[in-house]
Amino acid sequence: MKDFKDKVAVITGAASGIGYGLAERAAKEGMKVVLADVEEDALAQAEKNIKALGVDALAVKTDVSKADDVKALADKTLDAFGAVHLLCNNAGVGGGSGAWQSTLADWQWTLGVNLWGVIHGVHYFVPIMLKQGNECHIVNTASMAGLITYPGSDTYMVSKHGVVALSEALCYELRIAGSKIEVSVMCPGYIRTNIMDCERNRPVELANKPGEGIDISDPQIQAMMRAGRQAVENGIPPQQAVDIAFDAIRENKFYILPNGEPFTPIIQARMEDILQQRNPTAVPLESLDL
Repeated sequence: MKDFKDKVAVITGAASGIGYGLAERAAKEGMKVVLADVEEDALAQAEKNIKALGVDALAVKTDVSKADDVKALADKTLDAFGAVHLLCNNAGVGGGSGAWQSTLADWQWTLGVNLWGVIHGVHYFVPIMLKQGNECHIVNTASMAGLITYPGSDTYMVSKHGVVALSEALCYELRIAGSKIEVSVMCPGYIRTNIMDCERNRPVELANKPGEGIDISDPQIQAMMRAGRQAVENGIPPQQAVDIAFDAIRENKFYILPNGEPFTPIIQARMEDILQQRNPTAVPLESLDL
């Protein structure tokens, strides 16, 4: 897709971070923008900001982990604009810790948003795009955590590896079907977003009970959280990643890796482990020049 003007973009997680950056860039390209997010007040402000750029915009409160919410998002998009050309399955959260330390609620919340959110988007929007028969593009936001493995953050890594696998399979299948729908998967490194504060949007029914989950009073956990927050603050601004993404859409590139260069050693080590059938090599994140 090279021409965006007057086409329709649907973006989840659009109230902040990369999602808002995608919405803003889509608006500046002259697109009609549908913004979806679970955070109602921030979503309303984002809609106001996008409309101020002189384009049609629609905000739809959406919990992407819920199939009915994403179906309603698709229905409202068609009711308002009659089509969808660019779908950005972008909503995401962090959460959890190690494989057995993470609670079932950690797994359910993280996989529900990060992976099931993309599954729901594909399930409800791809048939619409196929029926239209015109040029469309899907961008699924994964992460560098979808291309590498490292100790801790297992729920997040599993969800993002799932997004990468789904995106690759979807790309193959749409080509076999002879469709005009192209696919990209975006795997950014650290981006200056609010991901470290994502617990603010965690559903009450998936909250950990007292004594469960990460012990934030543990000095080691506190040190890890400080390091993670610092890495995010030192990351690139969302708009830089968005500009790279839109260039990739125009060039029909599948893998979008904003600021991914520092992670190359871990990706290479993992690929070599697989090819040589050796045990996984642990490359600590703190060893990287981030």
